[in-house]
Amino acid sequence: MPDDSKPTPRDFLAVERTFLAWIRTGLALMGLGFVLARFGIFLREFSLNQPSLSPPSSGLSLWFGTALILLGVLVCLLSLVRYRKLLQQLQQSEALLSRPSMLAMMAALLLAILGVAMAIYLISVKPIAGNNSSEAQEISMALSPEPGILRIPSKLSVDATVARLQAILQIKGVKLFTIVDHSGEAASAGLKMPNTKLLIFGNPKAGTPLMLASPSLALDLPLKILVAEDATGKVWITYNAPAYLQGRHNLPVELLPNIAVIESLAAKAAE
Repeated sequence: MPDDSKPTPRDFLAVERTFLAWIRTGLALMGLGFVLARFGIFLREFSLNQPSLSPPSSGLSLWFGTALILLGVLVCLLSLVRYRKLLQQLQQSEALLSRPSMLAMMAALLLAILGVAMAIYLISVKPIAGNNSSEAQEISMALSPEPGILRIPSKLSVDATVARLQAILQIKGVKLFTIVDHSGEAASAGLKMPNTKLLIFGNPKAGTPLMLASPSLALDLPLKILVAEDATGKVWITYNAPAYLQGRHNLPVELLPNIAVIESLAAKAAE
């Protein structure tokens, strides 16, 4: 009669199948942890390509994902230890089911704790308040339409902003060459256009050295500030960034203050 206590090839294969199942479990945990960790990083990378969005925090997704990866590694290592121990028990003809699997109990306990922590975190995270939507919309509208163009909102109407700019230029002794009334010209042609005015101004004492150093700068001088109303009635002050003009015309750095004055003018007009 065959000895029932002697292990058969089927017993060794069953132990090997159990070992491979634990390996798959560990790999699944590591894969899930990697996806969870990368999700938080993806949100931050996505915000860099969407300047209108405030940079989101990855929160605890990175830590939860790392914890799952480490748990998967631990499961794989412990399953190897358990596999070797079961092989030894088979060779010694010891009872394999005399006690429950500590590895399964530990993995289940750790996953339960991690799951509860993730649930608490998801419940505690507050959604973005609705009153921030208007602020986000304003930030989005304030984005430069083209590189090198700066745009800031004005608290006044177009005409009031233009009048304030005129007063500031007069105080500073800057000559206002002309005001181009684009919307007025459109109306005279029978067309409708939001209130749009372009102020052209400058100071020969500041502009002449600029054009002597970089003659092509004459294409962008005198300086210009556009005051325009958008479709929603919001008034914007738009102008060329001094750094953009410097790079565009290869202007010496020491002459940059001659055109950087436009930023303070726009800021004061927007108050």
